[in-house]
Amino acid sequence: MKIALSQFEIIPSIPADNAARMIKFIEDAKNNKADMIIFPELSISGYLIGDMWESESFIRECEELGEEIIKASKDIFVIFGNVAADRNKKNFDGRVRKYNALFLAKDGKLIKNHASKIPYPFTIKTLLPNYKEFEDPRHFYSLKDLIFENIFKNNYNKNNFNSDLIKEYFKPIEIEINGEKINLGLTICEDAWSSNYNLSPMDILNEGTDLFINISSSPYTLIKDDKRHKMYSDIAKKYNKPLIYVNNVGIQNNGKTVYTFDGGCYVYDDKGNIILDSNRYEESLYYIEMDLRKKEYPKTIIIKEENEYKLIYETIIYGIRKFMKSIGINKVVIGVSGGIDSALSSAMYVQAIGKDNVLLVNMPSKFNSNTTKNLAKTLAENLGCAYMVVPIQESVDFTIKQIENCPVIKDGKESFLKVSSFVSENIQARDRSGRILSGLAASFGGVFTCNANKTETIVGYSTLYGDGAGFFAALADLWKYQIYGLAKYINQNIFKKEIIPEGSINIVPSAELSNAQAVDEGKGDPIKYDYHDYLFKALMESWNRILPEDILQMYIDGVLEEKIGCEKGLIKKYFKSDLEFVEDLEKWWRQYMGMSISKRIQAPPILAISRRAFGFGNRESQNRVYYTSKYLYLKNKILN
Repeated sequence: MKIALSQFEIIPSIPADNAARMIKFIEDAKNNKADMIIFPELSISGYLIGDMWESESFIRECEELGEEIIKASKDIFVIFGNVAADRNKKNFDGRVRKYNALFLAKDGKLIKNHASKIPYPFTIKTLLPNYKEFEDPRHFYSLKDLIFENIFKNNYNKNNFNSDLIKEYFKPIEIEINGEKINLGLTICEDAWSSNYNLSPMDILNEGTDLFINISSSPYTLIKDDKRHKMYSDIAKKYNKPLIYVNNVGIQNNGKTVYTFDGGCYVYDDKGNIILDSNRYEESLYYIEMDLRKKEYPKTIIIKEENEYKLIYETIIYGIRKFMKSIGINKVVIGVSGGIDSALSSAMYVQAIGKDNVLLVNMPSKFNSNTTKNLAKTLAENLGCAYMVVPIQESVDFTIKQIENCPVIKDGKESFLKVSSFVSENIQARDRSGRILSGLAASFGGVFTCNANKTETIVGYSTLYGDGAGFFAALADLWKYQIYGLAKYINQNIFKKEIIPEGSINIVPSAELSNAQAVDEGKGDPIKYDYHDYLFKALMESWNRILPEDILQMYIDGVLEEKIGCEKGLIKKYFKSDLEFVEDLEKWWRQYMGMSISKRIQAPPILAISRRAFGFGNRESQNRVYYTSKYLYLKNKILN
């Protein structure tokens, strides 16, 4: 049999567009003599669409378009994901019951699985993820919920309950292709990721299944490919059954975090070997021919391990292009300081949308060195971008003068405010973003970028409404060491010459907002990136959340550097005493859990790269800074 895998771009909340392209793919598959075409999960509606799921009009339109897909199934089996509603029942929120469903159609009709006790002509997602960016139970009713609802409705009790009652809902569905009967084990995304659940659909479906098919809408993060391959390969190998995995491309978001979907459609033989792979971020139909009875499969494909920075580069370029297209903008203004973050941001946007759509702006004050000003100019020349120099000192001085010379009047008395050095630094940052970049962006017919990295974002090392502003933070899920690594990668492998100036890579990172940050004197940011990158990463990205208590215990045990992954010897290099270490830890913890949360809430949307990105990948509340009693005990123990 010949099967088409549709790795197509799902546009969230635009079901008519999705359905029209699905019908075209069906026709293409027919023309190529395919017996079956498989689409991803929720391929009509999209997956991350927020509370649009609460709209009955939207649900109805998705159902109506699903009927059009079914009508298009003449002479071909069509498997696709869509929302399904039962208007006679309620969800847990009291709204119409909705299922994340898989439909199987042929010759204009749905094929019901009569072997299963599911009372509908579709398969229902069993396991609903409710972690990181996922919140399926907020909107959908799971098959697991339905099973237990039916069990209790029929007055089963502990004495006569057994696992066979559950198995009745998990049955392969029989179809016939070219005179051969085939039993399909149909699952949806999380149903295969069952290791942390008390129910494994694949385990139960295995009996009688000839071919597993898993449709997904799975966002990409670093190392996810390796996890996918291992898991799906292990499933195929464990049950000695071939497995088809279909995922979509495109971007989707939940407001604060933008996720790329890389596709990654694969087919595994009954030994767990990859026999079909797909190109990342490419919309396409992929075909495979198999003989399940004779166990004849295409030859094994060896997947080479890819450079981490190649994966990051491709994800950011794709994310920028798709996000800008989704908001209808094709031009950007980028503030360039001569430092590494703005240099990398500029190079990425030029690669994504072209040099003619990028305007670079250097905005020096009296604190900016000739070194960084020249690096900014060199960057623009290397990239071939339009370039401006807009000095800010005059406007900064004017703002400070206004603040200090305009009286504050209360009870008929006048007083005057004094602008501190720290406030002056923030005025510079806000003048650059709030006044110049926003005005230039509007004049240029575009938007301006936020060039923040993850290290600065976690501790709020930015100015609210200043350098923390912008339309999109494409680099804000990269730690500083990844910023450097990506800059070197694109010079060597993409441009194949020095486009990002070496000086921007080697210069001390500095905001250049005061004499205390003079780069020519080697002065820069207060963050020790070679240590703090890894400390902050441990605090933020650990699956089981780490607190200062855990960091301090590792420090006491002498294993902190090993556990967080930084270079050995850095703790002794930077901290001459236990007190210095504790003061540093508490300083950044207060920043992380204090004002920086408010900054992150008001920050632009972030493009997700890691498994835990700020936004919906890392839920936060604005609470008081907290230390456990054990931390206070350990602190007292080593300091006294």
